[in-house]
Amino acid sequence: MFPGRMTLSPPGPPSGPPEELQELQELAFIERPIRRSLKTAEEIDQLTVDEDLNDVERAVYLLSVGQEVQRASVISNLPSLVRQNPAETFRRVVPKVREVLNGAGAEIQLAAATSFLTILQDDIILIHTHTYSILKTVLLHLNHRDTVVSSAWLETLLSAINALPKETIKQEVLNPLLYQSQLSHSLQARLAACRILGKASCKFDSLIVKKELLPLARSLSRDTESEVRVCMCRQLESMARAIGVEDTRTELLPELLELAGDEESSVRLAAFDSIISLMEMMDGDDRLHLLVPLVMSACDASSQVDEGVMVSLSFQFGKLCSGLAGSLSEEQKTFLLQKFQVLCITGLPTEENQMDVGESTLIRCNCCYNLPAMVAFVDPAHFLCDIHPSFSGLCSDPEVSVRRSVAASFHQVVKLLESNVHVVHKELLLLLQDSALEVLDALMNHLDETLELVLSRGDNLILDNKLPELLSALLSAEQKVGSSLRWRLHEKLLHRYSCLSRLLPGELLHQTFSARIFIILTTNKVLPVQKEAARTFCTFLRYNRKQEQRQEMMERLIQDLAQGRSYWNRLRFLDVCEIATEIFSRKYFNKHFLIPALELVHDPVANVRYKLCQLLPRLRSSLRLPADKLLLQKLDFCVQKFLCREKDKDVVAMIRKTVLELDKLDLSEPFHKRHDWDLLDQKKEKEEMLLLEMEQLERQQSDGKLNSDKHMERKRRDSKTSLSSAKSMSVSSSTGSSSSGKETRKAKLSRSRSLSSQPTSSKPVNSDRPLKVKDLSGSSGLGKSTRDDSVTTAHFTLTTQSTSSMPVLIRSKTTSLLDQASLLEQREHRKSTLDHRTGNRDQRNHMMEHRTSSLEEREHRTSTLDHRDHRTSTLGQRSKTMERGSGMKDSQSRKLSMNRKSNSLQSE
Repeated sequence: MFPGRMTLSPPGPPSGPPEELQELQELAFIERPIRRSLKTAEEIDQLTVDEDLNDVERAVYLLSVGQEVQRASVISNLPSLVRQNPAETFRRVVPKVREVLNGAGAEIQLAAATSFLTILQDDIILIHTHTYSILKTVLLHLNHRDTVVSSAWLETLLSAINALPKETIKQEVLNPLLYQSQLSHSLQARLAACRILGKASCKFDSLIVKKELLPLARSLSRDTESEVRVCMCRQLESMARAIGVEDTRTELLPELLELAGDEESSVRLAAFDSIISLMEMMDGDDRLHLLVPLVMSACDASSQVDEGVMVSLSFQFGKLCSGLAGSLSEEQKTFLLQKFQVLCITGLPTEENQMDVGESTLIRCNCCYNLPAMVAFVDPAHFLCDIHPSFSGLCSDPEVSVRRSVAASFHQVVKLLESNVHVVHKELLLLLQDSALEVLDALMNHLDETLELVLSRGDNLILDNKLPELLSALLSAEQKVGSSLRWRLHEKLLHRYSCLSRLLPGELLHQTFSARIFIILTTNKVLPVQKEAARTFCTFLRYNRKQEQRQEMMERLIQDLAQGRSYWNRLRFLDVCEIATEIFSRKYFNKHFLIPALELVHDPVANVRYKLCQLLPRLRSSLRLPADKLLLQKLDFCVQKFLCREKDKDVVAMIRKTVLELDKLDLSEPFHKRHDWDLLDQKKEKEEMLLLEMEQLERQQSDGKLNSDKHMERKRRDSKTSLSSAKSMSVSSSTGSSSSGKETRKAKLSRSRSLSSQPTSSKPVNSDRPLKVKDLSGSSGLGKSTRDDSVTTAHFTLTTQSTSSMPVLIRSKTTSLLDQASLLEQREHRKSTLDHRTGNRDQRNHMMEHRTSSLEEREHRTSTLDHRDHRTSTLGQRSKTMERGSGMKDSQSRKLSMNRKSNSLQSE
């Protein structure tokens, strides 16, 4: 096979092009320092530790003779040693740590401070003696020359105060503190004393704090260094809560008010923040006479472009307005509202006083944070005129951080607006269509709450006009996020969109969002996004109340996923099944998802079969005997096929593991032994039945409306046809009645004219009488005779009350009355004609019914006669048959008699 052997040439100088030689030389040069930095044999011996030593012995050994790296590692691992063996660790390791810390560098000091802080915060220590040993170490290194190291030890000390008893704190911490707070000590020591005072005041009662700690706090608040005054000012809040309300009003508030007038702006700012924090401990008088003037002066000072005061004021503005609402006059409320509006545009190009970009952006962000409090301050009814301009400006701010802040508080503003939520519809669209994904991320945190409030509280008419815009903005936001690389944001967005199943009509949701969610499910390449899309799609499917649409969605799941050409889609169907077991009831899942999932046992791709094996225990837990006996047989057949025919080793290992899990499941346990999720499944099933009943009820209502409309249309057609038939039937009767009606009207007219031409007595005329007569003659609801009598009486009274000086007017009115009377008579005649036609129609119907009944009787009689004839013919046939039979018998008897005679003759 091999014609000759390869000969290895001795190594020599590398050959090849000069470029390759140069690269090799460079690589050799780079490797030289690495070879030089390798440890020597002696160094390796020093770093080697005996393997037979336990953890405590190894730690003691490394702290004693190890290098600095090893010591730092042991100190960093100190919390785990304390968890394993606290007694031995504090007896042998902690003393060695104290020895190492003396003169150690900053790295070991920070590692020790961090380890001791972890031990104190995790409550690993069970006895106070161990805490006391840590306290000794902390106090020893508290005043380290490195500020970073001393700050780390100070944090450890503040944490140790929580775990130490009062006597230990008083003797070991507070007594040295009196000495450290003097001006002769360093600035760092005095700052530490301020923080220790604030932390220790929470451990003692109000009497000890008032007598022993408060004098020390006063001296530190009057320190020559502004940093010390600021630090002590920030600790006065915790001391005020320790001594109570009354002592705070008499002891601390005057001190804080004095610090509020300090020459340093940082001290004034710290005092201002502390006073606002103590606002809840003040009564109405203190707020009115102390806090309100301070706030007004701070607002005036902020107009002088004091950036520190403006930043603090913008952060505390909502709390101030809410706390002082009952103590402010209308003018003061208006002033604060105007100040807030100014803060909302701080740093924008439209403002005259320009500030630092970072500070002005922070101020506007703080205004966004305080928007809910300001909406409550001005009353939501006045939001449109007082807050909405500022709110709209913040939503369209040029800085992304400001828009992100307003998006984070948008849901709280919507909650406060209640029925006036439609006024922020434009701003919601702006935030949804924002180009920065950070804004969408902040809005998505509470988008479900926002949409629920917007779609449920808004005016229906206004909502119908604005709903298409909102849906379009939601879809565009999803497309924008989906086209980016922010898959976590896309996952969050899909999770929030699932609330639309409860807020939008099923038809609208199916047309707009279901198709888009299904596209994400089938095309997106990020697995968490696909699973969230599957969950949202299943949620839409569950709450859809249209049977046709649910069927369409299920068919798409089966055809495109379960029976899809790509194995990736078939894997997604199994993910959908896993999610469907959480959303749907067992009954619904077994009916629609179980069999398509089990059919994937024949899948040619091993990954799909592997996933199905993982899912089998969940599928079997959805079955209950004896109702699901057939489905259980199919699942067992699937398992048997895996065990008998599977060739992939990973799938075989998984099915063996799955079989062990399946054997542990008990499907026939009684109801009282089921788990809580069984009760939850019953609740899901009831909800699904309720949705089906609602769907049936809606269909019945829609069908009832259609039937009622059809019934009304039939009634109208029947009435038209009946009227036309009545007219055609009553032509003959109407001709006779019309001639008699004409003669009657002519007699009445002649009689009324003769009455009007007779002379009448002279009486005063009332101008209102003719109107009354007219009203009387035009009244309805009376019979024909009553109306004729009333018209005659009206004519008589009119002629008796008329005067001879106005004969023409009287005649004209009489003529009009006569015309009205004739109109009434015509109406009565028409009515009587209609009544007559209706009567004739009823009579004819009655006659038709009578004729029908008589015809039925005749048919009955005819059938009876036919029956009788049939019986008669039958009897006749029987009688003929009997006669024939009797004749045949007679002939036979005669033949027999003849034969007998002949036989007798032959014998003779």
